[in-house]
Amino acid sequence: MRIGKYTFRLRTTITMMICAVLVLMLLVVYVLFGMKVSSQTQTALEQKAVTLSRTLSRTPLIIEALGKSQPTSELQSYTEDIRRLNKVEFVVVMNMKAIRLTHPDKAKIGKHFSGGDETAVLHGQESISEAEGSLGASVRAFSPVFSSSGEQVGAVAVGISLGNVQLAVRENEEILYWGILVGSVIGALGAILLARTIKKMMFGMEPAAIAKLLEERSSMLQSLREGVIAVDGDSRITLINTEAKRLLAEMGIQDDPLNQPVEKYWPLLRLNHVLQTGEASQDLEVEHNGVTLLANVVPIRVNGTVEGAIATFRDKTEISLLMERLSGISQYAEALRAQAHEFMNKLHVILGLTHMGRYDRLEEYITSTVTTTQTEMGAVVRQIKDPVMAGFLLGKLSRAREAGIRLVLLEDGVLPEPRDPERSRQLITIIGNLLDNAMEAPEGTGSKCIHVGFQFQDNTLICTVSDNGSGVPAETVPFIFQQGYSTKGNDRGIGLYLVERSLKLLGGKIVCETGKGEGTRFTVSLPYQAKSDGQ
Repeated sequence: MRIGKYTFRLRTTITMMICAVLVLMLLVVYVLFGMKVSSQTQTALEQKAVTLSRTLSRTPLIIEALGKSQPTSELQSYTEDIRRLNKVEFVVVMNMKAIRLTHPDKAKIGKHFSGGDETAVLHGQESISEAEGSLGASVRAFSPVFSSSGEQVGAVAVGISLGNVQLAVRENEEILYWGILVGSVIGALGAILLARTIKKMMFGMEPAAIAKLLEERSSMLQSLREGVIAVDGDSRITLINTEAKRLLAEMGIQDDPLNQPVEKYWPLLRLNHVLQTGEASQDLEVEHNGVTLLANVVPIRVNGTVEGAIATFRDKTEISLLMERLSGISQYAEALRAQAHEFMNKLHVILGLTHMGRYDRLEEYITSTVTTTQTEMGAVVRQIKDPVMAGFLLGKLSRAREAGIRLVLLEDGVLPEPRDPERSRQLITIIGNLLDNAMEAPEGTGSKCIHVGFQFQDNTLICTVSDNGSGVPAETVPFIFQQGYSTKGNDRGIGLYLVERSLKLLGGKIVCETGKGEGTRFTVSLPYQAKSDGQ
């Protein structure tokens, strides 16, 4: 909560708000009950006076004394005892002329009743009034006194000092004050404890920090390249990010998953098993409608108790593609190692011939070596204008030479540098996998030989990779581009699948020509804009 320049912490805000509500409630209670207590206290005292005067008016001693209309010491003593026992201001017995027969002040006996409010009772009517008398302001209750024959012979007046009435009201109000004070203290302590408990439940974080964390978490989840699904303790989906929705749509799952039981929505994910056992499931392969995902499912623990689970998953093909790219980098490093090894051997030959003084053979060897290297590099640089692809092919040439394979770059075409660098990377994936596939192909007759060529015309690039291996059986050709299909063993069958996938991204196509014992030829065609075309 912010007031002016000051921002209050959550605990302070909760405490202040609860205390404010409590004060408001107690104020309303005080106003309502204070007025009622005051009214009820005064009414109770008035009823006390009325009851006492009514009782005295039926006392034989008083009836007899009024019949004689003479004050007696016995009557005075009796009324004084009644006054003291009931803690009233006065008990006055008067005749029909309003002459006092009793009074706390004996000097007032025999004198006229003062206050002017005795008229009604002398006419036979009970009454209650407030008036100023000889003893000060008081609340007075009057009751008529009748003889046994039914004739009125006088009246009884009982008075309670207004000061005593107000004192009784204050005493009752003090009880209310103490109740309000105790309620305020208990309420304040409760507010503090409640605020502390709420703050603890929120892990000590302020609302602004929670809002920031929520925004950060939402942005992070939506920007992840991995799908994320979270469930609560009842196995209902509580969170799903954009990537998860995309992957599920690819699998043919289109319904809105929020608040649905995960076992009904996607049972293969085994989130219920993780909730029940509390054990994480790592690298779980989930296949549905031809899409394979690699998932990790971990439990969510709060204070040691499993309160939910979260699953992260990604298309296994993307992971395989990443592995393929890493493998390509490894192959580049291997090619460089092979070149370094080859050059080291050549340096040893040069050093040996120098020590032997065979300069004629040294000149002949260097000339032969330089000619071969210049021929390979010259052909690559002359035909391949893309430096990334040129470096890649030089590495492949070295690797092929080390493996005893003849790799020939056809000289009847050229590969210009692409306008879009991403197209170059995709092309390396295509050509690299086709070359690797050719190098690993079973040998046919004679030594293994691979030809690779490029033709660029009318914004279309045609690439060919052919080998003289044993070929591919005709019945397997329709399946060679499927993920996981391979005739070379288990955990294979990803290379040609990645080739076809890259071609779909580039808008290209591939044709396979093969025959048993005739080798295999792959022809790739795709849209291609040279860098010079866009400048």
